[in-house]
Amino acid sequence: MARHICIVAGTRPEAIKLAPLITLLRKDRRFNVTLATTGQHTKMLDQAFQFFDIQPNLEFNVMDTTPDLLRLTERTVQVMADLFRTLTPDMLLVQGDTTTAMVAAIASFYKRVPLGHVEAGLRSRDLAFPFPEEANRRLISVVADINFAPTWKARQNLIDEGIPTSKITTTGNTVIDALLIGVARHQVLLDPLLEPIMAWSGPIILVTAHRRESWGAGMIDIAKALKQLSNLRDDLLLVLPMHRNPVVRDVLSAELSDQRNIILTDPLDYGDLCTVLNSSSIVLTDSGGLQEEAPALGKPVLVLRSTTERPEGVATGNAILVGTTPTNIVEAVTRLLDDPEHYRQMSSKANPYGDGKASARIVQSLAAYFGLDIPPDDFNPDGTIPS
Repeated sequence: MARHICIVAGTRPEAIKLAPLITLLRKDRRFNVTLATTGQHTKMLDQAFQFFDIQPNLEFNVMDTTPDLLRLTERTVQVMADLFRTLTPDMLLVQGDTTTAMVAAIASFYKRVPLGHVEAGLRSRDLAFPFPEEANRRLISVVADINFAPTWKARQNLIDEGIPTSKITTTGNTVIDALLIGVARHQVLLDPLLEPIMAWSGPIILVTAHRRESWGAGMIDIAKALKQLSNLRDDLLLVLPMHRNPVVRDVLSAELSDQRNIILTDPLDYGDLCTVLNSSSIVLTDSGGLQEEAPALGKPVLVLRSTTERPEGVATGNAILVGTTPTNIVEAVTRLLDDPEHYRQMSSKANPYGDGKASARIVQSLAAYFGLDIPPDDFNPDGTIPS
């Protein structure tokens, strides 16, 4: 009898990172999959699943006009109550550290449904950075029955918190699986604002900025740095997909809308994002996903944060923490553009975050949990087990 797996997702990053796993699980006769979406993101969530030809089984809409965390949590609790009135799955799967993932995990615990956590064990050790994600992912780890840690560092974080190794599988990150699929599907850019990319002869920088801890002064500083770079380098093209939240969008638009070599767009369709990332020379981001994705394509990453729960890239030299201070950002970008050896060193490092096989490891680990297979070998990019 097939085991019933219920997967709950609410945001675009969750959709992207879960898509390769959902595809494999739906092809596996050992499992019966229900995909439920909360609608924490709406259009962006739908676009991501559509790119991968995935249709949710159940769709809810928790988001209203104001992104208030208490209101969002309240509405997500109600969604999970409705979900569990109609379903009794053998396991619930959540991904990452969103409000959707945290609430679904707690609801699963209350209903005594086994919980699997994809991308478990990421830690910044500071509850304020990122907020509220650091608290969310710690709460999920407390109740998870299987933790799918993307890296050995994430695995060790869980062990340090008392999670037994029997509850941890090191898989690599599914975002790399998704990226390799996306890049392989070469397609025409959907956003007409991106057309200059295809003919641009100079360096291209992909920029994303949205973190709550950067709202206000931090976002203003990021915008100032981008304007300085735009004015300093005529050969440079900056592509900035703006988050839909007006707290972010209004600041960036006010400062950058008149810059000739800055393209301001809405959040990109995932296919467009893959194409822009693949065409870029450097990535400037506060996004967790891009910190992992860019090294898979040999793109140096400058992280617009003072700390990161993804320290592997910093440790290996794939990424540098530059924060939001304009001077630091401008200097870091300029050095990468003007120092070929520095660029080569950052762009040639092996990706510590995944090898494109994370979803397959998770499927095998789920099968092993139910006694249907043997446990998979752990993801181990350099062939050695860290101490």
